[in-house]
Amino acid sequence: MSGVAALGNFDGVHAGHCAVLGQARALAQSIGSEPVAAVFSPHPRRLFRPDDPPFRLMSDSQRERALLAAGAARVDTIRFDASLAAMTPEEFVRVVLVGQLALDGVVTGADFCFGKGRAGNAETLKALGAQHGLAVGIAPTLIADSLQDRGKFSSSAVRHALRDGDVETAANLLGRAWAIEGEVAHGDKRGRTLGFPTANIALGEYLRPRAGVYAVRAHLPGHPGLVKGVANIGKRPTVEGTEERLEVYFFDFSGDLYGKTLEVELLGFIREERRFDGLEALKAQIAADSASARALLDRDGAS
Repeated sequence: MSGVAALGNFDGVHAGHCAVLGQARALAQSIGSEPVAAVFSPHPRRLFRPDDPPFRLMSDSQRERALLAAGAARVDTIRFDASLAAMTPEEFVRVVLVGQLALDGVVTGADFCFGKGRAGNAETLKALGAQHGLAVGIAPTLIADSLQDRGKFSSSAVRHALRDGDVETAANLLGRAWAIEGEVAHGDKRGRTLGFPTANIALGEYLRPRAGVYAVRAHLPGHPGLVKGVANIGKRPTVEGTEERLEVYFFDFSGDLYGKTLEVELLGFIREERRFDGLEALKAQIAADSASARALLDRDGAS
């Protein structure tokens, strides 16, 4: 296959990841190769901590699109399983990077660790690259001024922001709004009876952000531009809901979205999820939330 690979999990494809890919592009150009992304799938955390709650920032398809948009010529997948986890750093370089992927070079972040027991680091990779004829680049850590403690760009920082409902900080780290993608499924149709028909999307492997109401927007099939809306993420306690999901009411739209795949961007947190005293109170609150979401989206110039 060849190429110079930006190597990592790339969950979220944030600015730090883009810096790694940028260095892969520069290295590829210098040696007459092409820049690619090599991603681990499933995420190593799924193997080592299988009982962890959902944590993904992106679906695999979102990640691939983002990496291609950031300049990768293609995206290669490295299957992360028990046999890969048992490899020594030398075996990983020789068998996977040189043997299976036939890479000309590889670039990682400065804090990259690999091999059984995380025995290898960036310096190990450099040494092994020299042994096996593999060009190696190490991208420096990027500091995020948007974080209070000026921490580094990281997927963990994005997850922390989303758990707080701080979608603005998450967007600053990602370089774009955080978005949930999924197929619209049939729900209990209660929103329609209240005058607010909703599109229901299962959260699947996505990280659960702070439960509550958000201002959102999305591309809808057959509709030009982005459509604004308001969404609830959570279990819907007023109607005794048990399953966490994304439930979106799109403004100024009528149409059948069942079975369609949507990517819904979260642009602003409005309020926490809470229980209301009956459906009339819930209906009044949805109307108020819709007005708040419209005002937020209009203020921020979302279109």
